[in-house]
Amino acid sequence: MKNEPGRRPRVVLVDDDPGLLRLLTIRLKSEGFEVAACEGASQALMSVRNFRPDVVVTDLRMAQMDGIGLLRELQRRHPAMPVILMTAHGTIPDAVEATKSGAFAFLTKPVEKEQLLEQLEKALRVSGSVAIHEQWRSDIVTRNQAMEDRLAKALQAARTGTPMLLSGQPGTGKKLLAQAIHRAGPRCDEAFVYVACATATANEINSLLAGKAGAADGTVGSVFLDEIADLDRHEQTLLATLLDSAKAAVERHLISASARDLSAAIAKGHFREDLFYRLGVLQIDLPPLSQRREDIPLLAAHFLDNLVTQGGTRHVLAPEAMELLMATEWPGNISQLRNLVCQAAALAAGPVLSAELVQQSLGGGGAARVSTFDDARDEFTRSYLAQLLQITRGNVTQAAKLAGRNRTDFYKLLGRHEMQPDEFKQR
Repeated sequence: MKNEPGRRPRVVLVDDDPGLLRLLTIRLKSEGFEVAACEGASQALMSVRNFRPDVVVTDLRMAQMDGIGLLRELQRRHPAMPVILMTAHGTIPDAVEATKSGAFAFLTKPVEKEQLLEQLEKALRVSGSVAIHEQWRSDIVTRNQAMEDRLAKALQAARTGTPMLLSGQPGTGKKLLAQAIHRAGPRCDEAFVYVACATATANEINSLLAGKAGAADGTVGSVFLDEIADLDRHEQTLLATLLDSAKAAVERHLISASARDLSAAIAKGHFREDLFYRLGVLQIDLPPLSQRREDIPLLAAHFLDNLVTQGGTRHVLAPEAMELLMATEWPGNISQLRNLVCQAAALAAGPVLSAELVQQSLGGGGAARVSTFDDARDEFTRSYLAQLLQITRGNVTQAAKLAGRNRTDFYKLLGRHEMQPDEFKQR
């Protein structure tokens, strides 16, 4: 499978023990994997077709079709797919049969986390798939090209410790990106310290940057100054003086953020221009959610998955509810979407989140402006087509099959929405 830059490694996890399945799913997601959890072989085969994983990890002893049967079926359908087998009955004959059948690795239960990660990393390396090092950005869910460009820029700067200024509307994910930058940098083993500039003093910031104060869990590696415009002029002057020290710049990675227009603040005399350039050697502006509409279905599914891992019920959005989400303006951006999804799930009487429930969570006020039904349907259709083309890497025949349409009708749909399959072949 060809490596897709910026994509997290995908694993189909198969076990008929729901408790263990949930535990392993949480562990792998915490390490930056995308996981499709399946309770049987038939579900796994369907997930492999739609999810297009890099590795399959399956229990050996299961009802109906066991792990060896699943392995053989996968070899028939996807001959290059690495398969790792697990079993609580780790006998030598089991291991021999698994090896002879072409299993990539064989693990005994209880599976040690480090052993599983080691085998997954080997499988990804052998298959030429995405690398585990993409876990630095595992909490950031996107397929938006503008966002991917900003992530690539952030990763490059993270490795050098360059002072960075993150801008963007409230709720666009500035803190999340700052944490990802910290994980990607050379100080990732040290502490990430969050500082709310509205309440912090310059002396407190001075202590952190100068190394005179440590974090509860060790040495400070990165300092994130949130809403830097909230510092008054005196605090700005003290910070600017401190940043003249080469030691402070070298030993701590300084990441700042602002939802305000700092250029306008400088023009009005509310913010020091020299401090602006010291903080923003590299500047990254995060796009609002209204400019990342193709990410709305991914983000909604991500938030619903998180609720499941926290012990909640698995919910899905009705198609009309998704159309409503796609049409909303989202002035509160990703934070607003997350809160709405969680609220709707909390109010739902069943597993399906209806359009009425989503509308109720949105409220009747003017905070969320809604497009016409036709516009919402078109937006949803474009997002759905883009998702199919991304899954199939631009293969129209496969995409049409997944959509349940013939190839001619599918081409007409693409033409109507001005979409080119070739654009998805290298993603």
